[in-house]
Amino acid sequence: MQSAAKILIATGVILIIAGIAIWLLSDKLHWFGNLPGDIKIKRENITIYAPIMTFLLISLALTIIVNIIKRFF
Repeated sequence: MQSAAKILIATGVILIIAGIAIWLLSDKLHWFGNLPGDIKIKRENITIYAPIMTFLLISLALTIIVNIIKRFF
């Protein structure tokens, strides 16, 4: 049970740090979510947004980071 608690605490700390970083860097990340390949459909009563390329970029970055961390531990 203690290991699960440690994982939850570590996850929470990482999410807080990521949130603060995004908040502080929001003016420099205006392109993020507006990449070519992100689908935006705006009609009178509905807006559909599917950030496909943004998700692929995040997935690639996280894969590289996790692989680097795995090599050291």
